[in-house]
Amino acid sequence: MARPPQHRKTSQAPSPSIEAIDNTAATPVAGPVFAQPKPTADPARFRIDHPSDDAAYKTIDALNAQQKLGPIPFPAPRGGVEPVLTLAQVLGKDGDATVKAIAKSGQLVFHAVGDTGSVSGPENISKVADKMVADFDEEVSLNVPKFFFHLGDVIYNFGEAQYYYDQFYEPYREYPAPIVAIAGNHDGMVAPGTKAVTLAAFLDNFCASEFEIQPEAGGLSRTAQIQPGVFFTFEAPLLRIIALYSNVLEDPGVIASKDLGNSQLDFLKAALTRAKKFTGALILAHHHPAYTVGSHHGWSEDMLAQIDEICEDTGVWPHAVLSGHAHNYQRFTRVHQAMQIPYIIAGNGGHAVAPLKREPKAGGPPLESASADKKVGGSRYQTPFRAPTVLQEASKKKDLVRLENYDDQDFGYLRIVVTQKQLRIEYHPAPDGDAAKTPDDVVAVDLSTRKLVAPQV
Repeated sequence: MARPPQHRKTSQAPSPSIEAIDNTAATPVAGPVFAQPKPTADPARFRIDHPSDDAAYKTIDALNAQQKLGPIPFPAPRGGVEPVLTLAQVLGKDGDATVKAIAKSGQLVFHAVGDTGSVSGPENISKVADKMVADFDEEVSLNVPKFFFHLGDVIYNFGEAQYYYDQFYEPYREYPAPIVAIAGNHDGMVAPGTKAVTLAAFLDNFCASEFEIQPEAGGLSRTAQIQPGVFFTFEAPLLRIIALYSNVLEDPGVIASKDLGNSQLDFLKAALTRAKKFTGALILAHHHPAYTVGSHHGWSEDMLAQIDEICEDTGVWPHAVLSGHAHNYQRFTRVHQAMQIPYIIAGNGGHAVAPLKREPKAGGPPLESASADKKVGGSRYQTPFRAPTVLQEASKKKDLVRLENYDDQDFGYLRIVVTQKQLRIEYHPAPDGDAAKTPDDVVAVDLSTRKLVAPQV
């Protein structure tokens, strides 16, 4: 499949400002539409200037200090206990034929990354999106990506509808395939003092009941996605992705609580039970990571314990776990019994890149920045983490967890390849350029033994 003509790298002026968005004015269409018919230049700036949210965050910080913030309930998805979405469905009338062709080829390729939304301008989002589009320039059709699975935080800072054009539709205007997404905390957060409804714009643009063009698309052709809700199983040839919504807190991720109920735990149990005889790759995706290192974000230990309990009960474990939230790339290996499970953070999709930081030696001043240019207490700190390194030692109650690799300097994304025998996850930094096809990091899992192996090509 040939890629559309290359982007013109010269900048263009933005179109006139979008009028106030009316979410009831979606236009139904016969089937899904993805990329624009002709390439256009990357924009120089956003259509709508994004004012500072500092005042809102001061209020949020104060409420957090008083422990007055918690997870927010969300609408139940369509589809019962285990809502299911298939690649054939999101492809529309040609879906069945495409799915049969993928199955016959024995290989599926797709993209994944999160935290793409930006409040400062389109440059960094465009760098990542342009390189992802370049992956469609392949001589062998089975190497062409079939969809993009977004790991959350599509829109910053509060998932507002008026920013969907600048932060989502425009950057991916030339991405010629479906985009499926889990909601991140910023997609569901509600700005203090507003009458906004959690997840409203996300549900309009990713959980429509039919193919339609939302006003947020601002004149572009991409149709809203038809996901059943904020949690679901996504099925494609050789692959199932179990998608969970980890809610709105900065930390930790929450999938079940007294206020939220246990609908996601029931869903997870049903999805894993149904997957017992599934021989393809099984991926778990949630925005907040279970493990992270050197970040201002912490672990989501309760969420991890809830997931682990259901995995133990069903006897079914994922081959890999994907998250965003931390604004960098981190890859861990968790050794559980005889299994080696990659836990990967891909949160450097365009919003920001957060350098990893390490606390200074005892007795020193607190470390506020990992930057070599940031002075703290008259001293200069820098944190070149050594990888691989053990993050958590194995014990009777805990698994061994190793940090295997990371990138805290660049924007980038994942290119994931599934075959009948192997799950291969590649990391591609955007600065490598459109022509670069070699990943900077790669991990492969044997689907039958569930052990890390050499990548199969």
